[in-house]
Amino acid sequence: MSASGPLASSSAVVLFTDGACKGNPGPGGWGVWMQFGEAERELCGGEPETTNNRMELRAVIEGLNALTRSCQVEIHTDSQYVKNGIEQWLPNWKRKGWKTAAGKPVANQDLWLALESALARHTVRWFWVKGHAGNAGNERADALANKGVPQR
Repeated sequence: MSASGPLASSSAVVLFTDGACKGNPGPGGWGVWMQFGEAERELCGGEPETTNNRMELRAVIEGLNALTRSCQVEIHTDSQYVKNGIEQWLPNWKRKGWKTAAGKPVANQDLWLALESALARHTVRWFWVKGHAGNAGNERADALANKGVPQR
């Protein structure tokens, strides 16, 4: 089975995560579809005033924090911001005192720290999936994120 399929590895918990925002900033939601073997779980939530990037981060954080013990985890996200941020940019931000390459404060530092803490308990592999391109797991996470958006 391919890494973009519903279950990339039978020994890992698979998370499909997504964020949504109605206006940016505006009301936003996050969604997670979790799988382990035949078991699955859906999570969603939202905030009345947020950004899409914050909701993308929250989805991953909430999914990881829902795990009650250390696991092998495969995270499937359509957010280059989240995947590149954790895999490439975070060490430089920390080294530079939470400043970007342009010397500006890093946006969403609180959530990057929360994500780093949530990741520390698990062995994680990251997968990027193209959003809104027919990937069943991504489409399900997107629907959950939209469900989590608070109604005005």
